[in-house]
Amino acid sequence: MGKVEVVTGMLEEQGLVVQGHKPSEITNFVESTKWADALSAKEIETLSNYLHVYRAEKDAVIVREGRREAYLCLLVEGRVNVMKQGANRTAKQIGTIGKGNTFGEMSLIDGEPRSASVVAEEPSLLVVLTGEGFARLSLEVPRLALKILLKLSKLLSQRLRQTSGVLVDYLSGE
Repeated sequence: MGKVEVVTGMLEEQGLVVQGHKPSEITNFVESTKWADALSAKEIETLSNYLHVYRAEKDAVIVREGRREAYLCLLVEGRVNVMKQGANRTAKQIGTIGKGNTFGEMSLIDGEPRSASVVAEEPSLLVVLTGEGFARLSLEVPRLALKILLKLSKLLSQRLRQTSGVLVDYLSGE
């Protein structure tokens, strides 16, 4: 019987399964995402030692609103929907994320409860950096950890600017 890997800090949900992959395979996955633009081949190879691969079945909850697990996901294959609960406790879709993009990064930075849920629209493959993995990376390869933090800061800044633009359009009735 094969060894089952347990990844601490990752949400355990039905339809979300850790996959065993060698660091070289994980490197190839990361190179297929937008992270490859900001990191050198050597940095991606190093980062791969701190990452895990998950397979999410259709409708699997990858991130659950209100939970506190710290991890970010790079979507290698598939598509996911971002869902937010409204005042009446009904979830509304507020976005869709496609292959090559990142989600869940805020939890690595602020440790606050998740602001939305992320659900697999179709079977998806994810590369995951847990809070524990990021803490290890910060101790062992601080320069790379700083580079990742800067990338995350830029990503969050871009999203805030985009959201602010949508909010202004909404408030002005356009």
